[in-house]
Amino acid sequence: MRIFNLTWSILFVLFAALQLNDPDPWVWIPLYLMAAGLCFYRYTEKAKPRLEQTAILIYGMYALFLMFTKDGVMDWFQDHEAENLVQSMKATKPWIENTREFGGLGIMVVVLAFNLVKDRKKSA
Repeated sequence: MRIFNLTWSILFVLFAALQLNDPDPWVWIPLYLMAAGLCFYRYTEKAKPRLEQTAILIYGMYALFLMFTKDGVMDWFQDHEAENLVQSMKATKPWIENTREFGGLGIMVVVLAFNLVKDRKKSA
């Protein structure tokens, strides 16, 4: 688990760095750095389960917002026939950016939740 968390900590820092050219880096850099920090706490065996739960709640609520907002994931899926997400982002296609952001939130939720589940299995 230590390697898992060190790897994700480094990846989340890299994801945060990639947000520098994003239209809203002030939102995404802190979100990714929080996930990186929580994984690093796990790596150093100083886990913060309450903080992880709070982060999962924040990420999950934001993901739900992106799911149902105008030009969100549902619009991408229903109105734009789930078009390719790896094309270049254009201001005329905000549903692509919102769907990508939804995916980033999903990754953070899964990684942090995995750690919490592993904790429960250890203590059982």
